[in-house]
Amino acid sequence: MARGGQGLARVAVVVRAGAAPLWWLGVLAAGIGVLVPGLTGRRIGVLAGAALFIVAAAAVASVRRKRYTALARSADRAGKHDVLQDRAVTLRNWRRGHRWWLLLAFLAALGSAFAVPAAGGLLMAGCGVGLWLKSAWIGRREQDGEALLWVRVDWLAGGNGRPAGKAVRAYRSTGIAAGDAAPGGARRKTAAPV
Repeated sequence: MARGGQGLARVAVVVRAGAAPLWWLGVLAAGIGVLVPGLTGRRIGVLAGAALFIVAAAAVASVRRKRYTALARSADRAGKHDVLQDRAVTLRNWRRGHRWWLLLAFLAALGSAFAVPAAGGLLMAGCGVGLWLKSAWIGRREQDGEALLWVRVDWLAGGNGRPAGKAVRAYRSTGIAAGDAAPGGARRKTAAPV
């Protein structure tokens, strides 16, 4: 650990950050896409989109689990000089760093409706659901281990935002009551006992 401390962001919050934008933009793109007859027709488009939704949700939820598990297993305890980033700041930073990718994905989903109505939007929404499922899985690990997982903010910089990417070499851990997010990255419903 660096002597001066590090800024730390919750792993589950970073994972969860893209879930809501992908879900809502995907639902919007699918809704608009249903209005376009497309080359395949609406029925085939919606059925193909439903299949893509399920596959995307399962794939996104399960990808890199071994890496997350290995990093969690070797997590060091956070020091008293480490600064825990607020949930809202983590969400805002991730979404700012990925806003152009989200816009491009939304436009691609809209454009795909002319070929296969609603399929691109449902694929996007499935990716969002997959991120929610992954953050819930991380939350179960945190509850079982009674320790919240954190990643250094500087390893997420530059629009990287991947808490299990190559730049991330280790996690830190704190007690279950640390920070303003519950296990899994959701907003805490009540104040945690200190």
